[in-house]
Amino acid sequence: MKTENNINLGKVIKLNLIKSHTEAADKKDIITQLTDLLYREKCISEKESFINDVFLREEEGSTGLSQGIAIPHGKSKSVKKTSIAIATLKNQIFWEEPDEHVEVVILFAVQDKDVETTHILLLQQVAIMLADEEFIDSIKKSKTKNEIYSLFVNRKNFKED
Repeated sequence: MKTENNINLGKVIKLNLIKSHTEAADKKDIITQLTDLLYREKCISEKESFINDVFLREEEGSTGLSQGIAIPHGKSKSVKKTSIAIATLKNQIFWEEPDEHVEVVILFAVQDKDVETTHILLLQQVAIMLADEEFIDSIKKSKTKNEIYSLFVNRKNFKED
């Protein structure tokens, strides 16, 4: 079911904010890699403060979801443009819980002014997409960042009720 509160994901996900089959040693490594993309694309003004804010949110509870997906996020004054950076990993990495490993990381960078509105809507919209097993399988099987981009922005393989 489509709602009037859907956000055009093409406005927050850009091709240059996606990494496909990347190598990462651990959680900090992949968050740093995605933060570098956000910085390069001028979505954030300061890398270290953004990373610190993301990890501050991680202390409140794991952002790892079932099926090998993590959606780290956090409030940060360093965000200049609300954006989402995405990575699929070559090898799973440990996330938080003893048996929690991820292979897809979706990092939200949300401006302070958008925290109460856009942030919640983006999380909700992505969560609905991630509830579809076919969608998750498609992300994991994608070979290029163009495929990942298309899955999120065009949602060609995503069925809405």
